[in-house]
Amino acid sequence: MKKILALLTVTFFNVFNSQVAIGKTAVSNSSVSLEFGAQNRGLLLPWVTSATTMTNTPNGTICFDLIDNRIKIKYAVGWQDFSQNSLGTTIDPVTTIDGRILQDPLTDIPTAKTSIGSSQSSSSAILILEDNNKAMILPKVASPHYNIINPSPGMMVYDTDSKMFAVFNGSMWTYWR
Repeated sequence: MKKILALLTVTFFNVFNSQVAIGKTAVSNSSVSLEFGAQNRGLLLPWVTSATTMTNTPNGTICFDLIDNRIKIKYAVGWQDFSQNSLGTTIDPVTTIDGRILQDPLTDIPTAKTSIGSSQSSSSAILILEDNNKAMILPKVASPHYNIINPSPGMMVYDTDSKMFAVFNGSMWTYWR
C-alpha cells in the first residue's frame, strides 16, 4: 500500500508540479526539479546489462554497466568511463553476496518510468529530469567514504567536505570536480 501511495504522490507531483523533494517536505530552490534531504544516503544509478547496447539513449545518461562494473555517462562521441578506470564490483563487502543474484531474477517492465519536468521524453530511461530552467541537486553527504555505510555500486552524491561529485563503483569512491 505504501508503494502505491508513493507512486501516486510522485505521479501527482509529476503532473501538477515539476519539482519533487525526496527525504524532505519541500524543494528549497525554485531552480531545482529534484532535491534530496540531508540524510547520509546517495542516489543509486540503474544497473544495466550493457550500456553500449542501449537504444534511444540521450546524451547525459548515467548508469552502472554490469559488463565491466563501471559507471558510464553518454556523450555525443559515445559512452565514457566515469569510474576513473578503477575496477568495480557487485559483491557486497559485508555479506559477500553478489548483487546480481538479487537483480537477475527480476523482470524489467519497459514502460515503467517517471518524468519530472516540462516534457514527456520517449527515452528508455527510468527517471527523466527534463526542463529548460531547472536542475537536480544530488544528495549532499560530508565525506561519503566515511559516512555512507556499505554503499551500493552506482551510488552518487555531492561530497560537501571536498566540494566534489562522488561516485561509488562497488570498490571505491571516485571524485570529480
